[in-house]
Amino acid sequence: MTEIKLTGCCPAPLASYLKSLGIFRILAEQADPDIKGYWQNDTFILLSRLTNQEVVTFFLDSYQPSSIIAPWNGGSGFFPNDNKTGIDALSASDAERFRKLRSAIETAKCVLGAAGVTEKPHSEQKRGLLQRLRCELDDHALLWLDAAVLLTEENPRYPPLLGTGGNDGRLDFTNNYMQRLVELFDAASGKAAPEASKLLNSALFGMSTTGLKSSAIGQFYPGAAGGPNATTGFDAGSLINPWDFVLMLEGAVLFAAAATRRLESAEPGVMSYPFTVRATGSGEGNTALNDEGNARAEIWLPLWNNPTGLEEIKNLLSEGRVTLDRKPVRDGLDFVRAISRLGIERGIDAFQRYAFVMRSGKAYLATPLARVNVSRNTAARLIDQLDSRESNNWLYRFRKLARAKESPARIQSLVRKLEDALFDLAKFDEPKYVQQVLILLGQIQGYLSESSAGREKCSPVPVLTEEWVNKANDNSPEFQIACALASIHAKVVNDKSPIAMFMAEHFAPVQESYKFRKWDEEAHHSVVWSRNTLEDNLYAVLQRRLLDVERNSLPDKPLAGTASAPLSAITAWFNGGADPRRITDLLAGLVLIRLSFSLADDSYDYPLPAAYALLKPFFCTDEQLHKTGLLPKEVCLPLSRELVMRIWRNDSGVLDLAKRRLKAAACPLQGEHIRYEGNNGRALLAALMIPISNKSLQKLTDPLRTKQQPATETIIE
Repeated sequence: MTEIKLTGCCPAPLASYLKSLGIFRILAEQADPDIKGYWQNDTFILLSRLTNQEVVTFFLDSYQPSSIIAPWNGGSGFFPNDNKTGIDALSASDAERFRKLRSAIETAKCVLGAAGVTEKPHSEQKRGLLQRLRCELDDHALLWLDAAVLLTEENPRYPPLLGTGGNDGRLDFTNNYMQRLVELFDAASGKAAPEASKLLNSALFGMSTTGLKSSAIGQFYPGAAGGPNATTGFDAGSLINPWDFVLMLEGAVLFAAAATRRLESAEPGVMSYPFTVRATGSGEGNTALNDEGNARAEIWLPLWNNPTGLEEIKNLLSEGRVTLDRKPVRDGLDFVRAISRLGIERGIDAFQRYAFVMRSGKAYLATPLARVNVSRNTAARLIDQLDSRESNNWLYRFRKLARAKESPARIQSLVRKLEDALFDLAKFDEPKYVQQVLILLGQIQGYLSESSAGREKCSPVPVLTEEWVNKANDNSPEFQIACALASIHAKVVNDKSPIAMFMAEHFAPVQESYKFRKWDEEAHHSVVWSRNTLEDNLYAVLQRRLLDVERNSLPDKPLAGTASAPLSAITAWFNGGADPRRITDLLAGLVLIRLSFSLADDSYDYPLPAAYALLKPFFCTDEQLHKTGLLPKEVCLPLSRELVMRIWRNDSGVLDLAKRRLKAAACPLQGEHIRYEGNNGRALLAALMIPISNKSLQKLTDPLRTKQQPATETIIE
């Protein structure tokens, strides 16, 4: 087998991708049934018994063009005012290589005559004409019809790959196909034109050539469409290689639409086209949400690097109905979530994404977007929690809100950023991409909390599972601190709801439980988080929580933490090694998660302020103090607002107050030697609010314990 590198065939632009499939299909059907093809380094490779020169000779001497016609279109060559340069020459030809195409042309003319159609058919005529053609054309000609038009129970549907039934505006692909054929071959004899050989070598192997034709190529090759800056002058017309156009349409024949319908539904059938979905104006820098309104669709074209036969490719394209959790994918975001599952199962290595968007006036262009590699990405599963039945399809509803008429610019911006972040999350299994989504979800929750109209139209961000933390954890002090703060809650004596006062309630007016979250318009009094600094916000949260404890007579301090930060993170906070803005951004997203674990404890000591160690027991629950032996059973150590205020104001007398209260509570800590050294009261108070584990609390307070009360025997995890 010879390896033939088609260096003139690459995944982009769309014309080149289709040309690659066209060469492969024609050779497999007409020259070498055992030929295989695959992609390598952005080049299409053939494994064939033919040599490079034999491939060139085949296309020049033996290639039989496919029956690509569109008598249902105006401008197709079948009507009086059409350009008939190509169709008339081929109809009059006796050459054997044009026999199938010539037969299809004659059949179409007979159908038009029998139907009395003498000019471009109107919409009512077109449906009947298409049905007649489907009955009369041979199987070879039906391949193109199936790729260009879908007949449903209602009106014909047109797959976006081939415009509106084989034309793009006034450009009819089929008529231009026939015109390009008569430029490459003598219509009467079927022999190749003198310049056909050098043009073919350029199309196949990327060789430089002259003799390009001033003809249109439509949406398939935006770079060859001409216009401003297309040459050294101000503008230029379209220049194409006729072989590129011919082989491009030969490749498009492999794509066929189908009508699909769920068995339990009585709704009309919907069009299904290989790897084609609604356009999404996100996930790539050169598209925007407002492109979606004028876009036809987007198509994700598979790339594979294992040698594969034509029948396997046909099966791949025929099965290219992508599903996500047993539901058809709706748009590009759904597609990128689904491809890791489908791609791996089908041997696909990557997808080249294209969007058919309106550019250059009102012309549609197949704009190449991102290349998405296929790999197993478990992080992509996180997105399911935002778009599940349990979440009431929150993601779909929020995205729909941004696409409504007169949607606020802020909503549109947030949706665009979220979709871009979700595209990245679906492609890359790295903590930074999970964190970026969490940060945006926190911003979205904040926006909705401030917008009564937004709350009416969209529910809160659903409760997320700890899997988000597992995937987002980069072991940075910022993440560890934010995670611990996000887990703060209060315990109550109530069998139905033993936990209350979740941190999320300080960010938005919500009613929280372990599994559900909903808006609560009466909960605005708990929302104290603002655009202030992290220290200011934590102080406001603490004051609010202490007030709620007094009002509700809760049995313990409202500072229980189901997650805890290691002492190394606390040290980083004091030493300026933790960015408060980063913590704030992460915290707003992490409060949306139900946390119930401890981050890694430290195995060695860290130089923490002695004042922090002495004051920390006041910010631990009595339950934790009992377990670590810092309080006798049945004894409480309350946290007064006076103590909080003194810390906040950097009052040096706070340590004397703390020592007296620790002594009154029989706490086995001795702090007579500790002096207040002018610590930053705001930073100290913020650090004290960060939950730490029992082991970390023991390690922190061991140097202050009396010798008669060893902690190592009393700690209980």
